[in-house]
Amino acid sequence: MTTNALATIAVGKKNKVADIPPRIFGSFVEHLGRCVYGGIYEPSHPLATDDGFRQDVIDLAKELGVTCIRYPGGNFVSTYNWEDGTGPRDKRPVRRDLAWHCTETNEVGIDDFYRWSKKTGTEIMLAVNLGTRGLKAALEELEYVNGAAGTELADRRISNGIPEPMDIKMWCIGNEMDGPWQVGHMTPDEYASAVERVAHAMKLAESGLELVACGSSSAHMPTFGSWERTVLTKAYDNIDFVSCHAYYYERGAKTLQDYLASSHDMQLFIDTVAQSADEAKAANGGDHDIALSFDEWGVWYSDVWNKQEAQWKAQFGKGLHHDAWPKAPHLLEDIYNVTDAVVEGSLMITLLKNCNRVRSASRAQLVNAIAPIMTQDNGPAWRQTVFYPFSEAANHARGDAFCPDVDSPKVNTKTFGEVNAVDAVITWDEKTRNGLLLMVNIDSNEEHDISISFDGLPHFNPSAFAVDKSMVLHEDDPRLCNTLEQPMAVRPKNLAATVVDGRICCALPPISWSAVEFHS
Repeated sequence: MTTNALATIAVGKKNKVADIPPRIFGSFVEHLGRCVYGGIYEPSHPLATDDGFRQDVIDLAKELGVTCIRYPGGNFVSTYNWEDGTGPRDKRPVRRDLAWHCTETNEVGIDDFYRWSKKTGTEIMLAVNLGTRGLKAALEELEYVNGAAGTELADRRISNGIPEPMDIKMWCIGNEMDGPWQVGHMTPDEYASAVERVAHAMKLAESGLELVACGSSSAHMPTFGSWERTVLTKAYDNIDFVSCHAYYYERGAKTLQDYLASSHDMQLFIDTVAQSADEAKAANGGDHDIALSFDEWGVWYSDVWNKQEAQWKAQFGKGLHHDAWPKAPHLLEDIYNVTDAVVEGSLMITLLKNCNRVRSASRAQLVNAIAPIMTQDNGPAWRQTVFYPFSEAANHARGDAFCPDVDSPKVNTKTFGEVNAVDAVITWDEKTRNGLLLMVNIDSNEEHDISISFDGLPHFNPSAFAVDKSMVLHEDDPRLCNTLEQPMAVRPKNLAATVVDGRICCALPPISWSAVEFHS
């Protein structure tokens, strides 16, 4: 060991949080920019499947380990007619999308996305339009996708080539309905009444559905917290989840050190929404907890989009204009660096440490638009830096999550005060006796030595303890990125970790994420 400041991590049975829900490793595909067209779907690509999907993207989605995909939006869903994306492609209507000011060709819709989900082995979390439509459209979409043969809408699905019910269980009732940018946005009382009606009717059709009510669009909304209390108290009986949305980026923080500590904001978000959900349960004398669906999270340079949107409004905001709206333009194609990957690794740790309440999460989005996977039209696909922390957790975090005791050196932030430089979560599968340790060092300047004890894990056998793989994501230049020209510039490297008396000892450099796979 060196003379670096020491952090200790210890875990025991008392640190157990909950079983790890597979949906916590979800993602998001919205009809936005090149996420769908040029992302998952590009029929002219050399690697396209018979139905037009990019096989290289399918392969990367599998490698990423994503389990559940929220579809088709997002802001897009609030003017979307689900019927437009069904049936023969040559008969589907072309529409304007008011959310992103684009032309939607409807070449991909629920029929096609269902087939894509079968290729990737992912569950679908389906969002319904509560902006310009409502109860009737939601019930008809439900019958179309899940209905047994013998009704008009189910038979329409069958005639469109999908004989089996899609068995979509999780449904988002609208999207960010508190946001003034949302088509058809509502007050808390208006949305509470709307979601209560839709949720009640959907569960009359299928009582086993899991329904997600819109929570606040961000912690910065003026009704944050009170929105959740109003909505969940009114709609409690038929609601299973409430959504959480949070994005972070360096220029949105007061300092680099504050940005690296973004997980503290996520923790506050989780605590606030969980409290509101519990208050709604108490007000109803309820018999079930409302879980959190953190179905939009990640790093998004939203200031770039805000500038683009302001320019668009300045150009076209006055008078009438008749220019064609673009199809699948390059929107929100943020290029992520090492620091962004460390922040996302820290956010994943926070989600796992709260998996008793956060039972679903969607890293937004999957391809090209604020995404871990990037593509070139008719060219290659590659992994962004943020791909690696997500993939490691999604592929190896199994069993139960444990929130260990961490004694760490501190760093100072302007937003959160003094916080730990080191954070960690441990997952442990008693059946297979395999575990995963995820760690971050968010100190922007200093390396820290780490000593980790696993003795307190249930049925842990120190004599059989061994490290299977250890890795660290760190670069001397924390702004280094993966690009088309250098797709492997950033990737995890071996972490020098030693095993001493059933403990792991290692050193984490500044601004780093690391993972250790072990068994006992």
